[in-house]
Amino acid sequence: MNSRYDLLYHELLMRDQEHILRFYHELSDGSRKMLLDQIESMDWARLQRLTKEALGKEASVPGELSPMEAYPWDTYSPEEKRYFEELGWSKLRMGKVAAIVAAGGQGSRLGHPGPKGTFSIGLPSGKSLFQLQAERLLNLAARAGCPIPWCIMTSPDNHEETVRFFENHRYFGYSPKDLFFFIQGELPALDEQGKVLLAEKDRLNLSPSGNGEAFLALERSGILQELKKRGVEWLFYYNIDNAIIKIADPRFVGVAAHYSHPIATKAAYKVSPEEKVGILCKREGRPAVLEYTEVPFFLTQQRDADGKYLYGLGNLSIHLFQMDFVERHLSHPLSYHAAHKKLQTVDEAGHVMMPESPNGYKLEQFIFDYFPLADEMTVLVMDRMEEFAPVKNKTGEDSPETARRQVLDVHKRWRQAAGVDTGNWSDDKLEISPLDSYAGEGLEPPAE
Repeated sequence: MNSRYDLLYHELLMRDQEHILRFYHELSDGSRKMLLDQIESMDWARLQRLTKEALGKEASVPGELSPMEAYPWDTYSPEEKRYFEELGWSKLRMGKVAAIVAAGGQGSRLGHPGPKGTFSIGLPSGKSLFQLQAERLLNLAARAGCPIPWCIMTSPDNHEETVRFFENHRYFGYSPKDLFFFIQGELPALDEQGKVLLAEKDRLNLSPSGNGEAFLALERSGILQELKKRGVEWLFYYNIDNAIIKIADPRFVGVAAHYSHPIATKAAYKVSPEEKVGILCKREGRPAVLEYTEVPFFLTQQRDADGKYLYGLGNLSIHLFQMDFVERHLSHPLSYHAAHKKLQTVDEAGHVMMPESPNGYKLEQFIFDYFPLADEMTVLVMDRMEEFAPVKNKTGEDSPETARRQVLDVHKRWRQAAGVDTGNWSDDKLEISPLDSYAGEGLEPPAE
């Protein structure tokens, strides 16, 4: 028997994972090598520890909760708004801001065969999410007179296709020296007893291990050190599926720099207590995000003197992190969360199957698990219709249709505010390129 096989089988046996090799003797030489390579690359002691921690957790008990202080943008005076915006522009002009996008997902839920960032929501221009975001950053960089490093976190499944998409589109005008691709980590998926699932007879079922590993992956790639050498002070983090994201927003950067807390985040008030979105609050006196299922019902109903929900600050996953804070906490072990999912696996007869109901868990870290490591954080409340157009579902709520309608509605309001006469054009046709306007500026009609 192959000695390499013997060593790895013994390792798996100690971890109660030897079932992974149950089809080994049926495989071709190439498939055997591929499976052994994959097994050898795993840190099985770490996986055993993470599995015990994540699957051994009882139902979450929120602990002592209190509302989070927040700063609604609309309550600032015109003078304050100008001050914050200019402070943000000064940071951009000095090259103090870099952007990180979590783009490791595939567009399968949208019926799209490639990475989600390559998906078009159906705007008249047909631009993909990646192109819309590249053009927003190019607009800012041109006005600031300084490039903005753009770090794109892919997954092993979509990395090559993502890079090739950018190459085929000549990086949408972005300079390759300011564009950084890096791959997030993976962990095996587990069944409900904590056993690693096979995706096929010769392959483990691996899945991205969450956006909470973004900074570690950035550090492993060497990009974090490059950003530090460039003098970057703030890392702007967001998700690829927000069709209207204001990346590196000067107003947000200015507010974050003014209050100078280690973390800043954009939020929007929930439309109702039942809305399925995580909330920002204090937990045991420290900043936190709680899933909507974790908040006791009676707390969701409480209102302040102005009639707003005390626990109504919805998390939009739009954050700024101070570089110094990130470097200090890179080695801090964040908890892993077990997400119950329908996962491809191989049955006892060796047939690949996709179950009709959840059959196992993915282990993930979340970016907001860094929040409790900060004593305080800045929460800037914005108009969600101007800031947040998620693309998550093929139809219905948070779909390409709703995101497209929202983007075009925002563009209509920009034109109206600028006094632009659009003649007989349909609102569905009047898209504004991010290269022409980042947030409604520059649309004024020519002087008489």
